[in-house]
Formats: sequence, C-alpha cells, structure tokens
Amino acid sequence: MSVINSETYMDTSLWSLLEWIESNNFSGYDPYDGLNSKRLEALFNNKLNRLLCIQLLKYCPVNARELISIERSYNPKGVGIILKSYLKIYKFNGDNEYLDKAIELFEWLKSNRSEGYSGYCWGYNFPWQSFDKFLKKGDPTIVNTSFISNAILDLYDATQNDECLDTARSSCDFILKDLNITEKPEGVCFSYTPFDKNLCHNANLLGAELLSRVYSITGEETLLEYAKKAFDFTLYHQNSNGSWNYSINPSTGEGRTQIDFHQGFVLDSIFNYIRYIKQPNDTYTKTLLRGVEFYKNEQFFPDGRCKWRWPRVWPVDIHNQAQGIITFSKLAKINPEYLDFARTIAEWTISNMQDVRGYFYYQKWPFFTNKIPYMRWGQAWMMLALATLLENTKYE
Repeated sequence: MSVINSETYMDTSLWSLLEWIESNNFSGYDPYDGLNSKRLEALFNNKLNRLLCIQLLKYCPVNARELISIERSYNPKGVGIILKSYLKIYKFNGDNEYLDKAIELFEWLKSNRSEGYSGYCWGYNFPWQSFDKFLKKGDPTIVNTSFISNAILDLYDATQNDECLDTARSSCDFILKDLNITEKPEGVCFSYTPFDKNLCHNANLLGAELLSRVYSITGEETLLEYAKKAFDFTLYHQNSNGSWNYSINPSTGEGRTQIDFHQGFVLDSIFNYIRYIKQPNDTYTKTLLRGVEFYKNEQFFPDGRCKWRWPRVWPVDIHNQAQGIITFSKLAKINPEYLDFARTIAEWTISNMQDVRGYFYYQKWPFFTNKIPYMRWGQAWMMLALATLLENTKYE
C-alpha cells in the first residue's frame, strides 16, 4: 500500500495507525464486549452480573479478555468508520487502492446486516447491558445504522454505484418503519432501537441526518419532513449554555446529563443537515454556533485535551479526542480558526496517546494510562479523525 502523499506529522501518525489496523485485519476488542466471554456466560442470567462484567472489564487497565475466553471480532460500526476513513484518504490522494479497500468493507457490511427488518441495519458484535436496556448481539441501533449508511453514501459519492444508494435508502425504512417514533409538540424523536422508546438526542439527530442526506439525493419529501421534525425536537431542548443533555426520560421528562463526545455528534449532524437541505435558517445556524462555543470553551482545554464528561476532567478518553478533531475539522468551513484547534487536539493526542507501534491508547488517568488498543472505540475513530483533518487541510 502506498504512503499518503504528505510528509506532515499527522500524516505520519495516520500512516502508522493504518498499518496497525490492517495488520490486525480490522478485528479486535471493544470496551463493552464483556458479555462475549465464553467462560463466564453461565453468570449472565441477570442484569447485575452483566453490568458488573462489562464495567469491570471496561475500567481494568490490563486486558484480561483472553483469560475469560473473549475472542477478537469484527465490529460493524468500526468497519463502517474505517470504510469512511478509506474514502477520505482516497479523496485526499486519489489512490484507487483505498477505494478498493472501501468496496471490500462495503461487501462485508452487506453480508453482516441485522436480519428481519424493513431495511439494512446493524447492531454490535456483542450483547450489551446498560442500566435501562439489554441488547442481544446483532440487535440493530439507529446509531450504528446511521454511521454505517452514511459511510456507504460516501462510497456512492465516490463511485455513483446505485447499490450503495439503494442500501442507504433502505436504512431509512428501518428508521421510519421499525423504530418507535415519539411525537411531541416540538417535534419527533426516534428511538435508539426497535425495542425501546428512549429519547436520546445524538441518536435522534444521527437518524435524521441520514434521512436528510438521502433526501438531498432522491428528493423524497417524506424523508425531509421527518428529518425536520427530529431536528426541531432536539434543537428545542438545547440548554441555555449551549449544551445538550444526553437524553430525556420518557416517563418523567427529566434530562440525563452526560456531556461528552456526543456533543460532537449533535454538532456534526446539525452542520450536515444545514448543508443537505440547502435552505438557510438562522435558527439552526445560531443553535450550531452556540453549541460549538460550549464544546470548545467548556469541554476542551486550550492545549487540546478534552474533559471526560463535563465538568469532570479525568480520564482523557480517546473517543473524546477523536471526535474533537472530527468536529472542529468540519467546522473550519464556518471559521478557519477551528481547523487550527483541530490540529491542536490532534497534536496533543498523538504526543500523549499514540503508541510507537501505531495504535492509540484507550484512556489516560493522572497516574497511569490504560493502553488497551480497542479497535472501534479508539483505532477506527482516530483513523477517521486524522483522515478528516487531512481532508480539510487540503482545501484550506
């Protein structure tokens, strides 16, 4: 595989990371894959045991997965993020080898969809227990489906292959027909999965963003109608300081405060929605700018280090770092100074969290660093972050 046509510090970092990812054949571990343990599966018959297993492994600085028979595997979301990254590198340097890699991953994703739904959709490669829901391996989510389908639309942009468009369009049917849609006076909210009625802001906008992007290609007004209602719902719930709570309890109406990389997801979706609908709207723009100022000034330090969950500082998490690079690289189209800040985040992350072998560490604490190289959580997102930064640097 040829080296990317640039000699920059961040380009070298991306090249080293890409070599590591490919040497591991895109397969690896995940912070949340504890329930894939074959040795402990007899204990997973209740919620408490499932939560304990996931949380203990997630925070353990030593990777104990081999000891409890957890195998490396392919994560559909991670594959989708890597696919998207390859296309950005292809766009940057025009090497067809990267396009061919993206097409191979597209074929894998088609073969590893979640079956039995109205359209293409994807879940995780492990069962997952949170405080409010349990998902079996492969149960589809709006988040996974939206990220993967957007990557497939990037492939459509690069190839004009109608199969890519048809695949992403069918994911819109999953969103509109299989998910639960909560209607409120201020708009609508798509559920996280077909099995709940959660009101999660970043998930809602990721689904709406996909609808609006497909609308921008097909012109289907129904897609735009639902997308607009979903954006109206989440924009209505922006906090006065510019942030968003993670979710709203559907029973009590209370917000769950968890302010982290999901802020970047929300901002990216708003930014992309404005581009896709091509209809100037001061409300959306003002909301975006207010959210960006909170994200930059409150969630990041000037040196590029991101707080874990605002206002909590530790640990420094690689997913937070990667999302900051992605969001501020994109927002350079609004303000060129944001590209400089994306570089600042990237430089701090490379200097403090990249191993000499190319991969990135999971979390950095005050007195130790968790160096486990999680494929989806760390490597795929950092590949996308560095590729997004290079892509936007090209068009300065």
